[in-house]
Amino acid sequence: MNTHSKITVLAMVVLSFAFSGKVTAQTMKEKTVMVGGAPMYPSKNIIENAVNSKDHKTLVAAVKAAGLVETLQGAGPFTVLAPTDAAFAKLPKGTVENLVKPENKATLTSILTYHVLPGRYSAKEIWAAVKAGNGKSMMKTVQGENLTFWTKGKDLYIKDAKGNSAKVTIADVNQSNGVIHVIDTVLMP
Repeated sequence: MNTHSKITVLAMVVLSFAFSGKVTAQTMKEKTVMVGGAPMYPSKNIIENAVNSKDHKTLVAAVKAAGLVETLQGAGPFTVLAPTDAAFAKLPKGTVENLVKPENKATLTSILTYHVLPGRYSAKEIWAAVKAGNGKSMMKTVQGENLTFWTKGKDLYIKDAKGNSAKVTIADVNQSNGVIHVIDTVLMP
């Protein structure tokens, strides 16, 4: 190998290290939120982040079974109310296993899209809507039905069509295509 070739190879190696270091530095500068033991990066989309959360394995599996991965990787913006695995565990025994069956895809899709608001809504914006609504605010989901938001003390809650309430346990997990608010109960249309 001649001197020119060695210099070219060395330059490519140095540039590759420099580029990878720049990407790492950029990622490290992002303001992340820890969810399920993993950092959630605002530069990644909802799916890219959710798959790393140890607390959202059931939700990710359900999104895959419903065929919603591509949608939630799309431009959005979306506000996702993301139930934890513990929230799914509160459902009657066998519910999740039954919902992920191919013959129940329409029902599963309806439940999952009931957890998504079209648009990006921060907790601060939802609080403002609750305040403007004299203690509650109704918001239409992608599924088409409304959820009712309300507050108690410093906590934000959501009531579903069946009268069940979910508490927002981690708010404002920003994504490139929206925002996630982690909740402790599965909402039902």
